[in-house]
Amino acid sequence: MADNRSLVGGEPLQRQINDKVIIVQILVMIFLCINFLLIVTFLKKESLHTTARYMLFATSILSDSFILFMSDILLIFNYFEITMNVWSCIIISVVALLYSTVTPVTLTAMTLERYVAICMPLRHGELCSSRSTMHCILIIHGLSSVPCIVVLSTFFASASLRFYKQYSICSVEIFILYRWQDHIRSAVYQFYFLIMCITIIFCYVKIMKVAKSASGENRKSNWKGLRTVILHGFQLMLCLIQLWCPFIETSILQISLRLFIDVRYTNYILFSLAPRCLSPLIYGLRDETFFLALKNYAFFSLYKRNI
Repeated sequence: MADNRSLVGGEPLQRQINDKVIIVQILVMIFLCINFLLIVTFLKKESLHTTARYMLFATSILSDSFILFMSDILLIFNYFEITMNVWSCIIISVVALLYSTVTPVTLTAMTLERYVAICMPLRHGELCSSRSTMHCILIIHGLSSVPCIVVLSTFFASASLRFYKQYSICSVEIFILYRWQDHIRSAVYQFYFLIMCITIIFCYVKIMKVAKSASGENRKSNWKGLRTVILHGFQLMLCLIQLWCPFIETSILQISLRLFIDVRYTNYILFSLAPRCLSPLIYGLRDETFFLALKNYAFFSLYKRNI
């Protein structure tokens, strides 16, 4: 009898879930604080918010912060089984869907910026000016809104008026009323990530060729750019795997509720939180200019260096 309770939501399982939720809150708060510090550093240092790669970096940090905050709110609502009106859930889901796509699209744009800087250095100033980067950020948000529009359009075309008046636990899955909607959503996301993967592989090959033929400081700088592209590719891979998680979780739910909860928690940590926590590592710590500015503001100007 004790075993059955643990499988269907008895006391032992509830304690386990509670511990996991607390761990997530700690992780989310830590990374939100780090992201806030990075954004403050970006805004305070004029040379950073007029440079293309740092402007794109700030966009990805803001996007990651939105996703961390919104996913954590939904996690808490799901854990305590708090229901809300479908219209309120639509508003929250629009933000979640939009910024879950902004991050990988921005990663692709940052990879292209590194490609231009290394393979087309004479045109970098023209193609990656502040004005061009602002236009690029608008294009990123426009492209990122397409999957969101597709998901909501299929939902609005299928849902009855009565459905909007209902109260439900908010999840993006409530917009998938029929199997064909799930197929359309999956096809759109897979197409996006295929294009992004091709772009990153193309940039990696081109940068690698230039890095091998370069010498001295240029060679060192080019190999550093190559490592940055590899890290972007790793982030993108984690984001791609996140798309497969719902299919895996649905299959596991048929086997065991306990295993389903463990797998869903692991997927959330590895494929939702982890990709959003790599950006501070890639640019916040590896980039010397940004790291020195960050160190200066983090320690209340204790370190005075001319960057």
